[in-house]
Amino acid sequence: MKIKKNDTVLIIKGKDRGKTGKVTKSMPKSGKIVIAGLNVVKKHSRPNKKNPQGGIIDLHAPLFSSNVMVICQRCNKVTKVGYKLTEKSKLRICKKCGESLD
Repeated sequence: MKIKKNDTVLIIKGKDRGKTGKVTKSMPKSGKIVIAGLNVVKKHSRPNKKNPQGGIIDLHAPLFSSNVMVICQRCNKVTKVGYKLTEKSKLRICKKCGESLD
């Protein structure tokens, strides 16, 4: 998966289309990510030890990574992620300006 934790992304599909946020969790096996403050859903909760009163709680639901695009920190544009092989490692790069995303 090309999106990592702490990347700034723009949502391109769904109810939060056009909003930007920072990735807080990346789940590569399922291809999903969680973005801080976005894709918030309400869940009805029964009373339990953690929430003795019960009620409606807000949860950050995961999004499929195909529904977001990375924003380059240098050129500040929405971009695709490319890779550049060096002798020691594999770097993620911005396709528009060529700068490293890591």
